[in-house]
Amino acid sequence: MRDITLSILEVYKSEFKLKTSIQEMKFRSALAIALTICLFSFVNCKEDDDPTIDDPDGEEPRDLTGFYFGADLSYVNQVLDHNGVYKDGGVVKNPYQIFKDHGTNLVRLRLWHNPLWTKEVYGAQGTQLYNDLFDVAKSMRLAKEQGLPVLLDFHYSDTWADPENQKIPVAWKEIRDITVLRDSVYNYTYKTLQYLNAQGIMPELVQVGNETNCGMLYTDAPEGFPACNVCNGAWQQFGTVVKAAIDAVKAVSAVSSVKTKIILHVADPKNVEWWFDNIMAKGSVTNFDMVGFSYYPLWHPTVTLDQLSDRVAAFKNKYSRPVIMLETAYPWTTGSDDAYNNNFGNESAIAGFPFSKKGQSDLLIKLTQEMLDGGGQGVVYWEPAWISSGMKDLWGTGSSWENCAFFDFEGNATESIDFTKYSYK
Repeated sequence: MRDITLSILEVYKSEFKLKTSIQEMKFRSALAIALTICLFSFVNCKEDDDPTIDDPDGEEPRDLTGFYFGADLSYVNQVLDHNGVYKDGGVVKNPYQIFKDHGTNLVRLRLWHNPLWTKEVYGAQGTQLYNDLFDVAKSMRLAKEQGLPVLLDFHYSDTWADPENQKIPVAWKEIRDITVLRDSVYNYTYKTLQYLNAQGIMPELVQVGNETNCGMLYTDAPEGFPACNVCNGAWQQFGTVVKAAIDAVKAVSAVSSVKTKIILHVADPKNVEWWFDNIMAKGSVTNFDMVGFSYYPLWHPTVTLDQLSDRVAAFKNKYSRPVIMLETAYPWTTGSDDAYNNNFGNESAIAGFPFSKKGQSDLLIKLTQEMLDGGGQGVVYWEPAWISSGMKDLWGTGSSWENCAFFDFEGNATESIDFTKYSYK
């Protein structure tokens, strides 16, 4: 009986060991599967958290060290003061933080001499000037609080300076001698930068003039005012004015911890070589650091997107200086968020880049890749934060640019703001 009992016990032990072994094998298999799934999920999560927008070609991303992804945010203060709201993922945020979070690494700001009209357009409700020195200083502080370097754009005018208009500041209209004009430009530039440097907000980059295709300080010039219109051949006098501004930037930079780089700027890449050849040879201006140009593909069709890299490479090689695109834009819709007529909307979209959020984003990626392929040093988008609000300018209330902004009509950041994060090759 005892032997039978022992035999039965041995059978149970064997069965128990077998079951235990099977269960252990199942457990180990399940554990291995679980670990594999967990590891796979972890890798996928890490990939999803990577802010870089993947490119399907599988090439190594280009090193973007030193490349500027810029945004001209000159209107932001005015928009915020007149009920404009910026959101990221539905959450109201500081616009400078939004741009910083999405990869912007340069803020461009325009400076007007004495823009009284920016207050006067509001009538009795007007309380301050915009884009004057103090408003710009406020913007520079906000940018630098986010760790963003600043490009200061001197217009040398009380209002818009562009290829069609280069109005003389009212304060300078009585000048009749080129020496006095030279000194006025020098002193204004010097004192502006001296003030900013003392405030601890010296700009990293400075533009001497804005889209100076025909020069500066010539629109509605009174009789006897020194000629500075290079389209009429005044390269030497214009060169005198530009050199005065450059000397002022260099003088303040010499005593500042920030060594400011100087950019000269024309509109449309087709004008770059004609203009820079002449300003250097006939205007004797050589002490600048970078070549800048505006390129709006819908307005500047002579140079196509596919031709851009070759032109940029030619500029860089010819002038032995970095090349930067200082302005560009493209619509994401033909719609409008207010009664202010938009600057863009009646044109035909460029083939392959429809007027949509994706079309806008794709065009910016294409344009940036062309700049990189040509050895360019940056792309600055013009007024991507000019959304509709109660702000006013000389022509309307709201925005004539909201269909080109990086925000939809509810104020939410769109995918175009992330063109900075694409895996460029």
